[in-house]
Amino acid sequence: MKKNPKQAREVREIPSLELLEKERDRVKHNTKYRSTLQSTVGVLVVVAAIAILAATLWLPVLRIYGTSMTPTLEAGDIVLSLKGSDFKTGDVIAFYYNNKILVKRVIAGPGDWVYIDDDGTVFVNGEEIVEPYLQDKALGDTDLEYPYQVPEKRWFVMGDHRSVSMDSRTRAIGPVAEEQIVGKLKARVWPFNKIGAV
Repeated sequence: MKKNPKQAREVREIPSLELLEKERDRVKHNTKYRSTLQSTVGVLVVVAAIAILAATLWLPVLRIYGTSMTPTLEAGDIVLSLKGSDFKTGDVIAFYYNNKILVKRVIAGPGDWVYIDDDGTVFVNGEEIVEPYLQDKALGDTDLEYPYQVPEKRWFVMGDHRSVSMDSRTRAIGPVAEEQIVGKLKARVWPFNKIGAV
């Protein structure tokens, strides 16, 4: 009995077992790829959210503007700060002032007496403080009467570029309160050739 040519064509068009297995593998691969991609994107979103939260709450990243902290920090530097309240003379801190963040150096803490003579030498509790980070000393712009006692829960701060820095030497800024402080600067991360501790 002869086969109808149409039936013969239909028989040839049925896919082989090998083609079916390849198609099954392709579908499995696509499903696995999509699942892996979705879980990877989900993990990356969670990690990014945690990193942003940590950076905002415990390790703020700040960019330096202006020249009040030269030569220690220059405009354009990017630094990491660490939240905390344990500050000592010489620490560099960031704090809020009039919707801006200023960066200055801690000179004296709560209850300390500060005296600055005409050539800009600073004394805390009657002792001259050693300031190797300064290029030039200057009395700068001040409207305080010295000796000056730092109020409780406040820090007396000054910029390293004493002749231009606006800081605790003026009543406009005054000593910095605890609630104003963003954190202590720990490291410079930009530019790359200056990476290191502050």
